[in-house]
Amino acid sequence: MRSSRKLLYTPDRVHAMFSQMRDDLHELAVRHASEVAALRAELDHVWDLYARLRAVSLARTQAEAELADLRREREIARARAAERDWNQLLQ
Repeated sequence: MRSSRKLLYTPDRVHAMFSQMRDDLHELAVRHASEVAALRAELDHVWDLYARLRAVSLARTQAEAELADLRREREIARARAAERDWNQLLQ
C-alpha cells in the first residue's frame, strides 16, 4: 500500500546515510583515542619532570639543613677554642 506522498529518502539512501554516520563515528573515535594517547604521554612527561624537580628541591633543602648544622658546629668549635679572660666581666 503506497501513499500518494513522494518519498524523501529511499531505504537504500537511509542505509547509506547510516553507514556514513557509522564510519564518521568510527573515525572520530580513532582520532579521540589518538588524542587521548598523546595527552597521556604529555602528562606522563610532566609527572616525570615534577618528580625530578621535587627530588632536586628535597636535595637542596637537605643540603641547606646540613650547611646550617655545619655552621652551628663551627660556631660551637670556635667558642670552645676561644680563651676566656677570667678577669673580664661577663656581659
